[in-house]
Amino acid sequence: MTETTKKLGRAPVFHEVTLIATIPNGKADFNNNGVFSSDYIGKNDDYPEGDYATRARIWQEHIDYQQGFYYFLANDPRVPPTLQQEVREWGLPRDEYEDTGHWPHQLYVREARRLVGDFVLTQRDLQTDLTKPDAIGMGSYNSDSHNLQRFVNVQGFAENEGDMQVAVEACQIPFSMVLPKRGEATNLLVPVCFSASHVAYSSARMEPQYMIIDHAAGLAAAMAVKSGKPVQDTPIPALRKTLKDEGAVFEYRRTQQQDGLDVIRKRLTPAGPMRSNREL
Repeated sequence: MTETTKKLGRAPVFHEVTLIATIPNGKADFNNNGVFSSDYIGKNDDYPEGDYATRARIWQEHIDYQQGFYYFLANDPRVPPTLQQEVREWGLPRDEYEDTGHWPHQLYVREARRLVGDFVLTQRDLQTDLTKPDAIGMGSYNSDSHNLQRFVNVQGFAENEGDMQVAVEACQIPFSMVLPKRGEATNLLVPVCFSASHVAYSSARMEPQYMIIDHAAGLAAAMAVKSGKPVQDTPIPALRKTLKDEGAVFEYRRTQQQDGLDVIRKRLTPAGPMRSNREL
């Protein structure tokens, strides 16, 4: 905390050590912000394959970590008094989660086990191969993943690894990523834990895109039941026609105004080294 104060030239405010997104009724959605914040980095690895006891232990460990983190901010003498006071103004929701001490019933699981189909969505599909013959909708959220591990580097300092913020173009969502391999299942559609790499999933996993994918999966399931055929035999033209009739968007066309704004931004942005992001 002392180093943070030196770097900023002032005491940090609460929003700089934890992300605070206000929501109705005087509440807020708290999230990680910065290199040391509410994320319990690397301590969730056993959750996807864990049994109930393992998951309960990990759930409690995350509560212990976050309780300790916010208690430290509110009480430790190394924390500037102004930040302490700001932290003390917050608390758990008194009218929610009463049976679990006002902490959520479950961990927020952003990414865990996923389908591996014949088609796997990857970073390439978000940045260069933007169109798909079996498109069921579009997405455009940036590829966003938090740090995966914290370790001590060769200089003896703690270092985080895995944070990824990669710009994404408006790209088409393919129906094929919800399909299992034909030899594994013919009556299953997977609209949430779909077939995607870590990088691609961090973009496509947003709730609006879940709803777009769910819409198509529901229609395809109904078509499969009616025809008695495997989901892999879903007639894509018929599926896309129904989706379009019901408001689905398959193409994004930029306006002249947007192109003009991009030109202005380029003129105002200093030239710098270009960085490429490659998925391993």
